Amino acid sequence: MSTVTAWVNEGATMRGATMHEVFDVAAGRERLAELQDETTTAAWRATVDAAAPGFDEWIVGAVFGGTYQREGLTPRDRQLLIIGALTALGGVDPQLSGHLTTSLRIGMTRTELAEALVHLVPYVGLPRVMAALRLLPEPATEPPATDRDDDAR
Repeated sequence: MSTVTAWVNEGATMRGATMHEVFDVAAGRERLAELQDETTTAAWRATVDAAAPGFDEWIVGAVFGGTYQREGLTPRDRQLLIIGALTALGGVDPQLSGHLTTSLRIGMTRTELAEALVHLVPYVGLPRVMAALRLLPEPATEPPATDRDDDAR
């Protein structure tokens, strides 16, 4: 029996609930829909399920229906932590790219993400940060402000 399995089987608690009670697949699906677009979710789920059938549901229940349900951090805080960890790990471009997109989806700006990555340089190194910066989605193209002002008149 693994340490995690033993821990769960012994009724480890998170804020008074057993681990079984916080691994909520339905809540995980809801949280996932709030954070990721359907295309991104379908892509990672297909990849995971092709290699390890059913593991995608565990991720949804345990991560999005468990860890993401805990109190104390905002979605923005969580995304900054995830981006920092994935940048430090390196070699996880699909996941880092997805979380950069999710960060934009929840309201962070490209500038905030770039600054967060720049702040990581002394801690994780320039090569890892350069790799992460290459994954930042390009800003959406918008008409210049003067064009919008002309349309409003």
